[in-house]
Amino acid sequence: MEQKIKPLAAIILAAGKGTRMNSDQPKVLSEVGKKPMIVHAIHTAKALGAEKTITVLGYKYEMVQKALKNESVEYALQLQQLGTAHAVLQCREMLNNFQGNVIILYGDVPLIKVETLSTLIAVHEKENACSTILTTNIPDPTGYGRIIRNTDHSLKKIVEENDASDKERKVIEINSGIYVFDNQTLFRLLPLVGSNNKQNEYYLPDVLNLIIREKGKVAIDKINNYIEIQGVNNPEQLTEVNECYEKI
Repeated sequence: MEQKIKPLAAIILAAGKGTRMNSDQPKVLSEVGKKPMIVHAIHTAKALGAEKTITVLGYKYEMVQKALKNESVEYALQLQQLGTAHAVLQCREMLNNFQGNVIILYGDVPLIKVETLSTLIAVHEKENACSTILTTNIPDPTGYGRIIRNTDHSLKKIVEENDASDKERKVIEINSGIYVFDNQTLFRLLPLVGSNNKQNEYYLPDVLNLIIREKGKVAIDKINNYIEIQGVNNPEQLTEVNECYEKI
């Protein structure tokens, strides 16, 4: 008998200002293919069949809400930028009773394909995992969290670059930041995430480290095309991503 696919919710992280964009508008309103980047993320969530899509907004959130007035999304606010775990925690009340999977997406990563994310969800279901992470090898991994594996190739830990040793920094398999979680596991562990790191931030990858610590299953789905997970942090990257979008 075919396994019933669990209900899906999507959280889109979109609270940042984007200080390197040289613009006063929220970064997620920058356009790729003549559409605000965040709209790409919302449409991707819808194409995946998400029953509920929550965008976590912060900087000039009213501007973003106005741009999304025709989209069927819910909003959570992160008015202090205290890290990705803190951002997701703002959705707790809205997902308190949700039984199913939640996928974490980003308002500034517009090239990720629906097919790639469908595969990620399928791996998560097949492995019966508490969480599944999307990874890839990238030629220059500077700035990304590194995937540290055990000898059996399972996930040992995720380490942020600022907290990584010299050896760990040489690893080119990186955390894309895109995950599927069992919703109840995610919100049970989120409050346990601390900020004892060099950035003093609450990191979402630490939830995976907590799952590993309590012997839960974290699956890995590694993709070849690192272009898909490229985020936009400055005008040059926006130009690059637009060029890639034209070729898709």
